[in-house]
Amino acid sequence: MSDRARLLPNAVSNLFATTARTGTITLADRYGLRTALTDETLDPDEREAIDRLLRAVARGRFKLTGV
Repeated sequence: MSDRARLLPNAVSNLFATTARTGTITLADRYGLRTALTDETLDPDEREAIDRLLRAVARGRFKLTGV
C-alpha cells in the first residue's frame, strides 16, 4: 500500500475557482497544491492552472491565510 497522498478528481480546478472567487489561498489549499505538484499524473492544463495561481500569489493578487 502506498502512503503517498492522492488528489481528488477536479481538485485543481476546484481550488482554482475557489481562489479566484475568494481572493485567498488557505493553509489547506497550499497543502493541496503541494500534493498536486508531486503528482506525476497531473495533466498539463492542471499544471498550468497551478502555475497561474503561484504567479498571482507572487504578484500579490491573492492573500495567504492560515499562516
